[in-house]
Amino acid sequence: MLKLFAKLFNRNDRPTIINIHPAVNRGITPTNNTLNGGKLQCHCRLNKVTVSLEGQTAHNHICGCSKCWKPKDALFSQVAVIPRDKVTVTANADKLKVVDDAAVIKRFACKDCGVHMYGRIKDTNHPFYGLDFVHTELSAEQGWSEPTFAAFVSSLIEAGVDPKEMGAIRSRIEELGMEPYDCLSPALMDAIAAHVAQQKK
Repeated sequence: MLKLFAKLFNRNDRPTIINIHPAVNRGITPTNNTLNGGKLQCHCRLNKVTVSLEGQTAHNHICGCSKCWKPKDALFSQVAVIPRDKVTVTANADKLKVVDDAAVIKRFACKDCGVHMYGRIKDTNHPFYGLDFVHTELSAEQGWSEPTFAAFVSSLIEAGVDPKEMGAIRSRIEELGMEPYDCLSPALMDAIAAHVAQQKK
C-alpha cells in the first residue's frame, strides 16, 4: 500500500492522479439499456476462465473493502450484481477456487491469475441471496450498468491509506459523479433493513 501511495502522490505531497479504478479514472461509461449480456474472462493468456452473463447487471459501484478483487494499484474494486441463474461458467471451470470459504460471499477466483470471476452467497437468509457479484471490467462488451456510488470508502484506511488523503479521494469520487459512502448506498441499506424487518414478523 505504501508503494501505491507513492504513485498517487508526488514527493511534494501534491495530488497527481488518484487511481480510483481503471474503468472510471477517465470518466464513467453510460449504461446501455439494450445490452443483454456478455462474457467475463480472467487475465490468463491461455485457457481463460469464461463466465457468461445473460442480461444486464444492476447496482454497479466501486468498493473499498479488503475482500473484493482490485486491479493492480487501484484503490477500489468495481462490483455489480446479477441474478445467479443468469451466471454460467462456460470455460475452464476447473481453474476456479473459493478465495475464503468462511466469508459470506464465496468469491470464485482463477487459481492461475488470481482474478475473481464471481461471488455467490449460499446463505438463503441473507438479504442478497440469489444475486451474484461480478466485475464487468472483465468483459469486452461495453455499456454494463454504470457505477453510481462508492461503498466502504473508509475501509481504505484499514488497508493502509493515510487518513489525511481521504478528503482528496472522496472529492475525486464526487468529481466522477458518484456518491461516497462508508457502507452501501441508502437504497441497498434500506433493502437490507426491510429484509431484516420482514424476517422478524
